[in-house]
Amino acid sequence: METLELIAVLGYAAALVVGLVLGLIGGGGSILTVPVLVYLLKVDAEMATAYSLFVVGISAAFGAVQNYRNGLVDMKTGIVFALPSLAAVYATRRWMIPAIPDSFEIAGLPLTKSLLIMVLFAILMIAASVSMIRGRKESKEETGQANWWLVPIEGVAVGVLTGMVGAGGGFLIIPALVVLVRMPMKVAVGTSLMIIAFKSMIGFVGDLGTDKVMDWTLLGIFTSLTVVGILLGMQLSKRIDGGALKKGFGYFVLIMGTFILLKEII
Repeated sequence: METLELIAVLGYAAALVVGLVLGLIGGGGSILTVPVLVYLLKVDAEMATAYSLFVVGISAAFGAVQNYRNGLVDMKTGIVFALPSLAAVYATRRWMIPAIPDSFEIAGLPLTKSLLIMVLFAILMIAASVSMIRGRKESKEETGQANWWLVPIEGVAVGVLTGMVGAGGGFLIIPALVVLVRMPMKVAVGTSLMIIAFKSMIGFVGDLGTDKVMDWTLLGIFTSLTVVGILLGMQLSKRIDGGALKKGFGYFVLIMGTFILLKEII
């Protein structure tokens, strides 16, 4: 088997791993989608963020439906958060990303659009890894005034982030729902998945309105393998403690994010 074919096989195998992680620990796996597409399947960085939106959207939808059936989705709050987020992610993919030149300079330093995207993604990976390593503490009932007016502002911020790098942003949405709306952690997780599913797919629709040529075969195979991984992970999660896995995966993401950052800069 030639080297390029072997790398492609590894890329598709990694799609299965992405889904497996999502099914096992309820999140985090999608943070690997863009690096896998860029470094193993040789997809352009900008296109990889578009593909990632589709993969993340489908993956989150599976989790959201399961949580909705268990009564762990707050539809009202989800809509308040999602509407401005949907507008932000669509605008980012439809107009902001295409407006960034392929090459430009900042303070005399030459940069490319692909470099900018991958550096931002590496920073996001490092931030997400810290969140996974520290873990979420199941707090007692929250007290105090809910800051509803901040919810749409947070929605816009997460929407722009999602549009730029193609990641779900759950590590930002969940703390916002818990702190701003005093939402129980389990409901925050389910509601976050619903928000991620909608805004990721809307962001992907924004790309369909541009001149990008989608490789639907690659996208279909990658997404299908991710879904299979999710189903397997959900079954394994009943027998394996996800807490320790999440912390270990957090360290892996930290190493990967640091590697990508150093690779792109140096």
